[in-house]
Amino acid sequence: MKILAIHGSPRTIRSTTRRLAGFVLEGAADAGAETEMIDLADYRIIPCTACEACSLNGICINDDDLPALVARMKEADAIVFGSPVYIDNISGQMKVFFDRLTDAIHYQQLAGKVGCSVATTAESGGDDVVAYLNHVLNYLGIISVGGLSIATGENAEAVDAAEPAALALGKKLADAVREGYSDPGQEAILTDNRAYFKTIVEESRDLRTDEYERWVRMGWIR
Repeated sequence: MKILAIHGSPRTIRSTTRRLAGFVLEGAADAGAETEMIDLADYRIIPCTACEACSLNGICINDDDLPALVARMKEADAIVFGSPVYIDNISGQMKVFFDRLTDAIHYQQLAGKVGCSVATTAESGGDDVVAYLNHVLNYLGIISVGGLSIATGENAEAVDAAEPAALALGKKLADAVREGYSDPGQEAILTDNRAYFKTIVEESRDLRTDEYERWVRMGWIR
């Protein structure tokens, strides 16, 4: 069982968001998971230009680190997203990363995984950012087991008080991988998303034969 955390703070190892995500991974590790942390700021990810080249063969025209990151996401059983709150939203690093996941979203390449989200903020907006991160997980075909946001009041040590809750979230995530996890509300959202993406897959069936056939095997296209 492998659980991968991806956080979007530009502060990397000095980040309170990274520390909170680390507690989640620690809880998952205590429950038997192999864990890995990715600092997005350490990678070169070029912003999407909406050229739609990836729709032809799944290969982006940009030569950067994004394909390697997606490959690591595919290898994982569960994904943790984490971001600081910047002007009531996720960090720029996180948004650029999300925008480049369009192909993985359209073709539901991460479907069947579980995940969760964390956020840190000085005063406000944390719950909204966690909700958005979980929303992106759903777009990717991933079921979220929950989330956690912390308002630090500019005191980095405040994250330590959330350690028990973060450890519990990590254990819940590992248990979901091991035992399965169901959420009818999210499953309905995933079904609606696939109904929309189905048109894209069908229109590209001659260009993306393998992906089309996978959708048929999964029962998403009949």
